[in-house]
Amino acid sequence: MTRRKLPGSRSPSVGHGQDQDAAIAVDDAGPHHPPRLTLRSRLAVAVGHAVAAASRATGRGRGQVVGGRAMLRLSPGILAELARDKRIVLVSATNGKSTTTRFVAEAMRVEGAVAHNRTGANMAPGVAAALAAARRAPAATLEVDEAHLPGLLASTRARVVVLMNLSRDQLDRGAEVKRLAVRWRIMLEQADWPLTVIGNADDPLVAWACSAARTVQWVGAGQWWREDSALCPACSHTLDRDGKDWRCPGCGLRRPPPQWRTEGTVIVPPGGEPLPTHLRLPGRINVGNAAMAAAAVGVWGIPPATAIAAFEQVEDVDGRYVEAVADGRRVRLLLGKNPASWTELIDIVATSGHRLVIAINSRGADGRDPSWLWDVPFERLTGREVWATGERRFDLAVRLSTAGLAVLGVTDDPLAAVARTAGDEAVDVVANYTAFQALRARVAP
Repeated sequence: MTRRKLPGSRSPSVGHGQDQDAAIAVDDAGPHHPPRLTLRSRLAVAVGHAVAAASRATGRGRGQVVGGRAMLRLSPGILAELARDKRIVLVSATNGKSTTTRFVAEAMRVEGAVAHNRTGANMAPGVAAALAAARRAPAATLEVDEAHLPGLLASTRARVVVLMNLSRDQLDRGAEVKRLAVRWRIMLEQADWPLTVIGNADDPLVAWACSAARTVQWVGAGQWWREDSALCPACSHTLDRDGKDWRCPGCGLRRPPPQWRTEGTVIVPPGGEPLPTHLRLPGRINVGNAAMAAAAVGVWGIPPATAIAAFEQVEDVDGRYVEAVADGRRVRLLLGKNPASWTELIDIVATSGHRLVIAINSRGADGRDPSWLWDVPFERLTGREVWATGERRFDLAVRLSTAGLAVLGVTDDPLAAVARTAGDEAVDVVANYTAFQALRARVAP
């Protein structure tokens, strides 16, 4: 094991973050040996794998969550044991964490096996299952639910954490975004091991939280949804904005100068040449996700060009953006979970020229309250023809009609709407979480 000295990033005057050089341990010593587990934890892994297999065999689910729960029940300290001596990157955000985690995993696989919770099981059971499934992997890239990040960062003692954005999401069962920012800030203040934070300089909530960290690399990853960060997170004054820049006239909190930035489809690394990207995933949001991922793997010494080449091989993320065929019609599946992510998807479908079907449910995983539909700027699609589908199709139809879209009809089944769209063009089906999962299970790529 050698220690590679990595240049630290200067924290701007956004709170009390301190300048510091980071030293990250990089394993150059050959094949990775899995961490030795206690007898209790070895038993927990065996039971967890058996429970997961039974869940899959009986068709009850993929098994990661229930298997991980069994492991944690039998050995509460198993996360720390499984994470020991791994190069771990944790990724958290309201939106984009699955895609960014996938990008990080693909880049890190250039150097060896990687543990990765690619199905999106992003709480403690899913993280435990992912680490146990790839015990011999020298590295792990794990997406983590934003509310559960403090506990999982402390358990794994990851050396790199990527913090991307915070916005409203399922407020009938989740926390307010300012509260999450406070928890992230306390988490970083309390981290007492070498930790490099990759922070999105464009999100004031994230910048304020990250300013408590000792070592931050700032990325200008973009933030086009601003309704949840109009006020300064430090003093509650209204922020002044000028393009990407933002500043608080009350306390002086301001956008940190980013070391990494995006310019259209180009990523500009620190002191390097601009690198064009040719991502298969659409939208400006994914260029920002790629910049965050490139900064994260750069901490481990992976060159930006190598990372971007790996990102360009990703065609879909657990079904997101996948192109498939349904009843002879080409469809593209898009997942939108909250106003911020829907805002990005509207920009994608507005320029696609595809027919449009939208599906909305309001189950527990979606959030029971669909009033967030009125925060989505559907007005950008005024004049487009659309089918309203899903369990809350009537609420959706009212919102779309109010926004000036031509609602062709309502049905509970998105595929029935696909079959009834006119013309030969492909169909964009945009769905929230449970509607998306149900649809993905029925459509084969």
